[in-house]
Amino acid sequence: MEVAVASDEGVRPELSRQALSRRVLGTETLLVLALSLGASGVSALISFVGSLTEPGGLADQSAHLNSSRAPGRPWLDLAWQLFGIATALVPVALVAHLLLREGAPGLRALGLDRRRPWPDLGWGAAVAAGIGGCGLLLYFGARAAGFNLTVVPEGLPDVWWKYPVLVAAAVQNSVVEEVIVVGYLLRRLGQLGWSPWTALAASSLLRGSYHLYQGIGGFLGNVAMGVVFVLLYRRWGRVGPLVAAHALIDVVAFTGYGLLAGRVGWLP
Repeated sequence: MEVAVASDEGVRPELSRQALSRRVLGTETLLVLALSLGASGVSALISFVGSLTEPGGLADQSAHLNSSRAPGRPWLDLAWQLFGIATALVPVALVAHLLLREGAPGLRALGLDRRRPWPDLGWGAAVAAGIGGCGLLLYFGARAAGFNLTVVPEGLPDVWWKYPVLVAAAVQNSVVEEVIVVGYLLRRLGQLGWSPWTALAASSLLRGSYHLYQGIGGFLGNVAMGVVFVLLYRRWGRVGPLVAAHALIDVVAFTGYGLLAGRVGWLP
């Protein structure tokens, strides 16, 4: 029902409370994504177009993660690394604030808390073992077929803080992605009236989009991972196991590359 209200511009129709709430929630969701992984998706798309238009195939190019920010200056490099990790977590703090404002118990509403640490870690380890192995096979297959760039998981200097920073970066990635792309996005899309399958598709495609800088294999592999993670979240009602799984996958990838690069022939 519409009611008329007075304003400085005269009388105009006012949106109903429900319509206004949906508009606010939609705008809020777009802003959160624009400040985080939605922007990353656009950046990855631009990067992918650049890679496609470079001379040579995708497999001849490389995508570098966790690179040095100040080569030859380890303390300044460390400061930049910690700054990047901390600022990347700001959208998660924003999500927690928005959930508290709507009356929900913050990130606990998404299942990110300390109520079930060992079950979360156990299920996360099981998921990581299955998805990590399949993901590695998909990466090597896509790269051999020319659909993927060579991913270099880390390029930090060999200093004392290298592996702690890699672990922290892995945890940061997992918290940001699972809180925003799974817990928060599915909650908001449900409140906006999206069907469960449409919301699953949106979440999975978003996850794939910000990995597109790796190539087609990275996009498809992460879309598949997104589908599995959404289904698991709906089964468990918690992002905790997904955060654990994602963190373990990235920790193994980042630190494993640092330990094995140049020492084994099968690792590019």
